Amino acid sequence: MGDRDDRAAVGRRVQRLRTERGMTQRQLAEPAYTPAYISTLEAGRVRPSEEALRHIAERLGVGYEELATGRPARLATDLRLGLTEARRALATGCAEQAAEHYGELLDLAEAYELPEERAAALLGLGECALETGELVTGRRYFERAEECLTRAGAPLPARVPAVRGRAVAHYLAGELRYAVYLFESTLDELNRAGLHDPDALLLLYAGVIGPYMDMGAHARAAQAAELALSLAPRAGDPALVARMHRSVARTMLAEGRLAEADASLAKAAELYRTLQLRTELANCHWMRGYVCAQNGELPRAEAEMRKALDMLSATRATLYGSQVAVELADVLHRRGKSGEAAELLRGVLDDLSSERGAVHAAGAHRLLGIIAEDARETEAAEEHYVRALSLLERAGAAGDLADLCRLLGDLLRRTGRVEAALDAYRTGLGHRTTPGTTTLGPAPAQPPL
Repeated sequence: MGDRDDRAAVGRRVQRLRTERGMTQRQLAEPAYTPAYISTLEAGRVRPSEEALRHIAERLGVGYEELATGRPARLATDLRLGLTEARRALATGCAEQAAEHYGELLDLAEAYELPEERAAALLGLGECALETGELVTGRRYFERAEECLTRAGAPLPARVPAVRGRAVAHYLAGELRYAVYLFESTLDELNRAGLHDPDALLLLYAGVIGPYMDMGAHARAAQAAELALSLAPRAGDPALVARMHRSVARTMLAEGRLAEADASLAKAAELYRTLQLRTELANCHWMRGYVCAQNGELPRAEAEMRKALDMLSATRATLYGSQVAVELADVLHRRGKSGEAAELLRGVLDDLSSERGAVHAAGAHRLLGIIAEDARETEAAEEHYVRALSLLERAGAAGDLADLCRLLGDLLRRTGRVEAALDAYRTGLGHRTTPGTTTLGPAPAQPPL
């Protein structure tokens, strides 16, 4: 039960404030009420009317809302201002600073039972954790945010950032199928229910591209990228406008215009949230580069992937940047720049592991193996292939596993180990599937773009 409905809490609050001010019950009551009424109210035996609370608040020199709920008058507005500042810090690449700020705001929101602000702080902490690669921690924050929003009765579009965060955390941990399930089931529910919220759809379509690519569902990945890019112009470049709204909110707060300040902060917060889509839009450029590479348009593929890498470097999204770097290295190798490719791969392998970007860690070892083979460094090539195989088996990337087994089998056969080569080929045949058809169900419904 909230403080507003809790007579005892209101009574205790009135008594505390009256005592702090050195007032008697008679001084507080007059001229509209009696000392006996104040005594009964302070004892929690009567539910005060709004008119009575407003009278008492005026006599005590506090705001009505603070007296009724126990929350300082400017608390909600100050919290929203703090959330906007934290979003700005995260959007400009200061993830650690943003996380510290979000943590302080979460403590306040929980102390004063503000579910909307609590969910926003949890989402922010989840995003910070993703940026710094703390995947388990991030997933837990997103789960708590989703639970908070669900309990508060928030509609599905409002819960999408939390769902998307969970899905991305599972994806980056190498749990591809579950990530795709979260993305697709939410997209399906939104579109079938007619909830065509552009921001929610953009988050989901951009987010599902990576898992689709890694599972071999290239047609679905390309379609998701096109849908995301068609939604992106509605976001634009909001940084300048958001900064303006934030500054305006500060001046309004100084003048005591709380409602107008709240409205301005709400606009700034939404714009900063949209601004964080730079990571998602970078994924779209990444996907375009991949498609160009598949079509043999290598110079254009390199340009698109470098653009994606630059966008991710600007936000210090190291894990995403490492994944794009692996794809870019493949394009560089195919363009005859193997030395540059190998240097790029060695620079990002420390950021990737079996629990953190497993598929791209495998991709890096696979490409380093190919480069080593080209240089006739057979032992090094085999070591890279075996490490890649171990990573892919954990992630369940069937199409990549089959290809890797072929590479390893060819290497073993060329070095005279025929039986071992046959084992590798048999393993590859066991993983051979039609990419994107046996691992995924029907495609989700689409919005009427």
